[in-house]
Amino acid sequence: MNVSGKIKQIFSLAPISKGKHYFVSILVIGMVVFVCSPLSGTQNYHIVSFILLFVVSILATFLGIGPVLLASTFSSLVWNYFFIPPQFTFHIEKAEDILMFAMFFIIAFLNGILTTRIRRQEILAREREARTNALFLLTKELSKTRGIEEILMVGIKKIKDYFLVDSFFLLQDGNNKLNPAGRLQNGEKLSRDEFNIACRVFEQSFESGKLTDTQPFSEYTYYPLLGTRLNPGVVAVKPGKLFGGDRKVFWDTFLSQITAALEREFLGELAQKARVLDESDRLYKTLFNSISHELRIPVAAILGASDTLLSSSHPENIKSALFNEIFTASLRLNRLIENLLNISRLESGRISVRLDWHDINDLVNKVAEDLNEELKPFSLAISIPDEMPLSRIDFGLMEQVLYNLLFNSCQYAPATSEIELNISHRNGELILQVLDRGPGFSEEEMKNVFNKFFRAGSSKTGGLGLGLSIVKGFTEAHKGFVSVENREGGGAVFTIVIPSGNPEMNNLSFEKE
Repeated sequence: MNVSGKIKQIFSLAPISKGKHYFVSILVIGMVVFVCSPLSGTQNYHIVSFILLFVVSILATFLGIGPVLLASTFSSLVWNYFFIPPQFTFHIEKAEDILMFAMFFIIAFLNGILTTRIRRQEILAREREARTNALFLLTKELSKTRGIEEILMVGIKKIKDYFLVDSFFLLQDGNNKLNPAGRLQNGEKLSRDEFNIACRVFEQSFESGKLTDTQPFSEYTYYPLLGTRLNPGVVAVKPGKLFGGDRKVFWDTFLSQITAALEREFLGELAQKARVLDESDRLYKTLFNSISHELRIPVAAILGASDTLLSSSHPENIKSALFNEIFTASLRLNRLIENLLNISRLESGRISVRLDWHDINDLVNKVAEDLNEELKPFSLAISIPDEMPLSRIDFGLMEQVLYNLLFNSCQYAPATSEIELNISHRNGELILQVLDRGPGFSEEEMKNVFNKFFRAGSSKTGGLGLGLSIVKGFTEAHKGFVSVENREGGGAVFTIVIPSGNPEMNNLSFEKE
């Protein structure tokens, strides 16, 4: 029998008829007397006393103290009446028979009491063992749960198994107010009066309702869930009788385990909400400050150049310079918007990777052309093997990855320095490295370099700090990874590894344009 079955057997609320036990004790003694009747009128009547003592001991292992005492007294009387000479009277002639009768009565009486006590201790030991096992199993089940709903499912099931009562929980809403909807009520709906009782139990932390001194005419009995830092709520049950004694201690301990699990989840949810709010507030401030600053610069340049062009006539060379300034500011503005859109796609999980076979030289030429102005102060050294195979990538996403890596190097590397771009293919993987001679990164910066809105302290120019986080997101969308290290002699090296496969001409399939 499992622990649940033992608990049900030990803590069953079904009423036991003690009258039947008394009847059984008299019936058993009467049957023993009938069986021993051939010994009546002989000198072996003392043997009957041993048999009766044995039967009383057996009854004491099954019946309560009252029926056992009745069996002891009844067996003494019938032994005297039917077996001790003279028979069929309660008169005893011999002194030794009187002494034997007295000893029989005392021994039968004490035997019944002691055996009953031993049995009671055994039952108590079994109850303690069953309760300990029940609490162990409850703790084990609760430790596996994830989320409040799972905890409540386990709690309702175990309460039903071990206490044979239906229950449901009313939990607070996070603002220390009881939620009238409850959780996992199984169709139970509380009236306004019942809910008010539950609220008082939650606020004042005492049990109330059916079978208690307060609100005894309620349909339910309400028990508060008392935590150490917050009270998760209230549990409502419909008991047949009020828990008392050891069973009340077991009930309180049982509820404390469920309460501790609920409190853990509540505190976890509150901590998560606090982290989200703090992170949202931090990101909002960072984003607002960065965008307001970064957008103002190109917008101001466009407005200033446009106003100058519109306000008066200028020589062609000045017009050309002003148009170029507007174009450069527009490119910067477009880059900011593009990064914001890309990070939004990453955050929403709406990145759709469309893999196809591409020549990596086309990718490099396209990005180098887009960054032509930014790369002018530097020497870009590109290393691509002549036997470089086609790579299976999303061209658009990888264009953004390479663009942001090279643009990042332009932001940090000193003018006239060399920026290296090394691309190779090894063991079915595309390996892309960008090396510069910038200031590199400190240990603390190395941990945060791919985080949103992070900018190294050595940054000389503006930016939202989104470029490297986009690099990381788009690389991982290709099921690859990106890493950064400091170079010997100064500078940083970014390495991207993407599974690209080994192209074979008979297996190549190009997407139709």
